[in-house]
Amino acid sequence: MGHALFEEVLAFLSDPHEGSFADLAVKVFDYQFRQNEPYRRYCEKREKTPSRVAHWKEIPAVPTSAFKELDLLCGPPEKVFLTSGTTQGAEKRGRHGFPRLELYQASLLFTFKTFLLPDRAKLRMVILTPPPEIMPDSSLVHMLEVVRKELGASGSGYFVGEEGLQFERLITGLTNASETGEPLFLLGATFSFVHFFDRCLEQSLRFHLPPGSRVMDTGGSKGRSREISADELYRLCRELLGIPDTFVVNEYGMTEMGSQFYDNSLRNHVLGVHEPRYKVGPPWVRTVVLDPELLEEVPPGEIGLLRHYDLANAGSVMAIQTEDLGRRIGSGFEVVGRARGAEARGCSLALEELLTLR
Repeated sequence: MGHALFEEVLAFLSDPHEGSFADLAVKVFDYQFRQNEPYRRYCEKREKTPSRVAHWKEIPAVPTSAFKELDLLCGPPEKVFLTSGTTQGAEKRGRHGFPRLELYQASLLFTFKTFLLPDRAKLRMVILTPPPEIMPDSSLVHMLEVVRKELGASGSGYFVGEEGLQFERLITGLTNASETGEPLFLLGATFSFVHFFDRCLEQSLRFHLPPGSRVMDTGGSKGRSREISADELYRLCRELLGIPDTFVVNEYGMTEMGSQFYDNSLRNHVLGVHEPRYKVGPPWVRTVVLDPELLEEVPPGEIGLLRHYDLANAGSVMAIQTEDLGRRIGSGFEVVGRARGAEARGCSLALEELLTLR
């Protein structure tokens, strides 16, 4: 990407000032319009060019499904992440490339420390995913490797291998931590925790991890082993690990974005703030909630499709239209499900428009 713009975005990520987002977002759109050919054609079809866009909310958003069909890049990628496989086959996996990976990593570390380690510099991490050498294209695994290297205390490591969950090794690690008093940080996909908890229940295993221990889960559990609600996950973490609800934090992210969102619960607990649990992101991301059919913004509290504007996506497309349903709460939002049928029609029409321009 353009070196000067990259440095400006990176400086904003390093020291964000409220009010700078709007100006920088328009600059990023101008750059992406010039450098990203499929996106430029899409914007021109909608008559949304840099000369006609005065506000970041007017920047055309690309549906996440477009990343399965098009290379939406502003330059040669330093790293490409792939979405998990779908029933359409590996060739339909979404692809998101980063011409400069520093943006992704700067955004990741700032937000992770803010919402998951507001009270500590480092913790020993117990990671319930395979390591990068097994899943080199996964944005989640890359994310966890970055935080392990930068924020993981000695002894941090992965507990899933080619053969699956390393259950006995994990049991030994949890038992040792319970005895030594060293807090642990368990991280992984929600379905990995479900699998682990089911094994614990089968064997009547319970642990009481030291104070300060915490859990980060991501991705939900639908379609894997059995579905589990957030409340049930909190209960299992309390009963099987001894970790209170406020120290169980759900991450909301996607391969198509450079930034992530987290529950506010742990940070609020540390700061003594009392408010409902909802998702919060970094200062360089804006989220709006839209009517599923009209794609117009709805009032706070009403359910609609989530659209994100992410400056960490400066090397691809910053405006991302998801098929996730949510509602605005406080300074963040709550995810309530996925769009189906008519609710997803606006996203489908946008994808069709993109593909007919090829």
